[in-house]
Amino acid sequence: MKLQHLSLIFAALAFSPSSQAEGWLDSVKGFLGMEVAADAEAAAEKPAMPNVSDMISAVTDKLGVSDSQATGGLGSIFNYAKDNLSAEQFGSISSALPGLSGLLSAAPDVSSMGGEGGLGGLMDKAANYSDSLKALNDVKKQFAALGLKPEMISQFITVAKQYLDTEQGKEIKDTLMQGLGKLVG
Repeated sequence: MKLQHLSLIFAALAFSPSSQAEGWLDSVKGFLGMEVAADAEAAAEKPAMPNVSDMISAVTDKLGVSDSQATGGLGSIFNYAKDNLSAEQFGSISSALPGLSGLLSAAPDVSSMGGEGGLGGLMDKAANYSDSLKALNDVKKQFAALGLKPEMISQFITVAKQYLDTEQGKEIKDTLMQGLGKLVG
């Protein structure tokens, strides 16, 4: 008796108008509460939106730095970009990159750090006369405070660009690169 009911259900599903559009097997799977293969494939093919935590992971994996160094270094870079972009431009990055506000606050505060003499001292003096030199000098100091060499600034930027080199990240990357101007040039 149960077999007849089941056969009747399968026949009804196989000849229903929706089964012709979706395929009768998908209708049966949907009726039984199973995931339809097309939905699973569509979810698997949907690319992930860029986010801060994945960007941090990319930096730690590719550069062999700690999570706190990756977070602070990226925070320094994005803060530099923020200072060189309009509020509207940076707002577009913030809205498209979840977690960015936390990243910005992870950059070390170097406002009270003085130069150590030599070239660093000269950069501090020159920074008093130029906002762009001051911002560049601050990024270098922030990297030093994180235990990173200034040469790693360009490596961080390269990894961030590679991470954002997707269809979803292209606009973020383009705007970020505008804000980084003198830092990458």
